[in-house]
Amino acid sequence: MDSVKAATLLEGSLCFHIFLFTILLSISLNVIAEKLPPTSQSVSLPSSGIFQPIEISPSVLPNYPYLGKVLPPMYPYFPKTYKPVLTGRCPFNFSSISNIMEKTASDCSVLLASFVGNVICCPQFASSLHIFQGHFSKNSDSLVLQNATTADDCFSDIVEVLASKGANSSIPNMCSYKSLNLTGGSCPVKDISMFEKTVNTSKLLDACSVIDPLKECCRSVCQPAIMEAAFQISSAQTIVDKSMNTGLSNHVDVLNDCKGVVYSWLSRKLPSDAADTSFRILSACKVNKVCPLEMKEPVEVIKACKNVSAQSVSCCSSLNSYIAGVQRQMLITNKQAIMCASLLGSKLRKGGVLTDVYELCDVDLKDFSLQGCLLRSLPADVGYDNSSGFSFTCDLSDNIAAPWPSSSSMASFSLCAPEMSLPALPTSDTVYPGCNGLFLDLFIIVLVLFLVPLNDLL
Repeated sequence: MDSVKAATLLEGSLCFHIFLFTILLSISLNVIAEKLPPTSQSVSLPSSGIFQPIEISPSVLPNYPYLGKVLPPMYPYFPKTYKPVLTGRCPFNFSSISNIMEKTASDCSVLLASFVGNVICCPQFASSLHIFQGHFSKNSDSLVLQNATTADDCFSDIVEVLASKGANSSIPNMCSYKSLNLTGGSCPVKDISMFEKTVNTSKLLDACSVIDPLKECCRSVCQPAIMEAAFQISSAQTIVDKSMNTGLSNHVDVLNDCKGVVYSWLSRKLPSDAADTSFRILSACKVNKVCPLEMKEPVEVIKACKNVSAQSVSCCSSLNSYIAGVQRQMLITNKQAIMCASLLGSKLRKGGVLTDVYELCDVDLKDFSLQGCLLRSLPADVGYDNSSGFSFTCDLSDNIAAPWPSSSSMASFSLCAPEMSLPALPTSDTVYPGCNGLFLDLFIIVLVLFLVPLNDLL
């Protein structure tokens, strides 16, 4: 479990730690079908929600069995852009939020969306929908799109605009969003006059205009203000039109729909960039509270490690194999890695493994993230430039031992609990001299294979 530990140090104080993703594509599906080995599978698009695991097939990464083989010529991947074909039935000028659309397209690019969906793409897509909703209704009294047909057309146009800028067109399925999210759903208050009569808007605006990303997740200011406003308008059903039909939605559904209306109101009042920053911070608080990886019961690991008290080859082999399989799912943040390590540890303890096998087998936090790259827990975006293509930042202070839980229960576990002590930072032998800080910009160069016969490599 010691992948991606090498750091190349150059003379002076300059150091680089390059982490390369190589993703195979070809010009047509026929070429792919002919050239890939029979066991290869295409990437399966996830059907889960924004905070659920995203399944990624490892077959998208090339397998070169002989390191001495000459690699094929590869080139940075640059998105194909085109002029969007819109429905013509959505009365909205998308250029008014062009910066948000560009950012969302980059964060949800065709090749990277599945890998960073949980942490980057889906939170940014959700933010763009909130901002669109607020801007769409800016010149009216409504905070939502009242017509379901218009909502369908506008949602289709949003996806088309993003796809035309290089985004994955399957974002709605991947992130579990649909046009209904633009209509306010079952929330009883959808117009701005009733909203501002019901909610303490000055309190809401003060709490959410500028959010401290280091404090909001544990000592929340904006989140409770949004919940209070959503609760107030969700409880206003008795004072609005009695003929309004909310169907069989329970109060939880109504409350969630009303949260969307609150976001729409904030989008009207805040500049687009400020609203986007606030919404991304709130999303980060949510995604970092849970482990997004799907973990099946570690039966084989429990069998191999149940009675060990010292390092065991069979135990460590079984544990490493299990974690390697889990790691392939997606890139996760450093805080999510803590949650995932604790979740797996609790499963092992529940199965009777009482020894800290993480310590015995040298398991680090980074071992739970794809290719050993931990993303920052603070909101991040996929960058793009004309020379290197897409890039994003990994947390290089990742040689931190995975925490072994003190019990088999996750019920009381919290990153914000006063008694919770985070794992120690790397000791001096893991600090990279001259790097001047814990983080380095790590360029992830996504490469495309053009018409190169794979059977020549095998």
